[in-house]
Amino acid sequence: MIRRPLPEPLNFSATQPQLARPSRVCSSNKALVKSVAPEEEERETMKSKLITLSAACVALFATVSIGQAQDPSAKNNDRPHSWHKRGNPVEHLTKALNLTPEQQAKIQPIFDQAKPQIKAARQEAKQKLVAIRENIQSQIRPILTTDQQQKFDAMKQARADMLKARKEMRDAEKN
Repeated sequence: MIRRPLPEPLNFSATQPQLARPSRVCSSNKALVKSVAPEEEERETMKSKLITLSAACVALFATVSIGQAQDPSAKNNDRPHSWHKRGNPVEHLTKALNLTPEQQAKIQPIFDQAKPQIKAARQEAKQKLVAIRENIQSQIRPILTTDQQQKFDAMKQARADMLKARKEMRDAEKN
């Protein structure tokens, strides 16, 4: 906190010449200093918070910028289960575990055999989620007013449109 010294009271004594003396806070001015100090302290606290917030924003911006500048194929390498979205899982294991060609030849059929099972399990889970979501929506809709129902239906349609657009984008990327 920065404290600015208050001027000393004027001395009207004719016998003492007025000399420039260093300013200081005397006991009669302490009450005045106390009333000014909270405002100054609050101002300093606000400055400190603003500087901290600004630094955090700069750090966040720098992090995002660096993240976007990275090679897209290098994204999410730290996630343990993300390899299944990046092509051949045997290649991933080969890089991560330094597999020998013999090991690769033994592991590849295991993944090939499991692939249809995984696909079926995902499809089943997706169907269950759709059924649960529809059940939730059918219970919520009667509770809403007419205006709310219209907004709710618009939200539902927007979600469906977004999912359709994502599917089209994925299909286009595959081709």
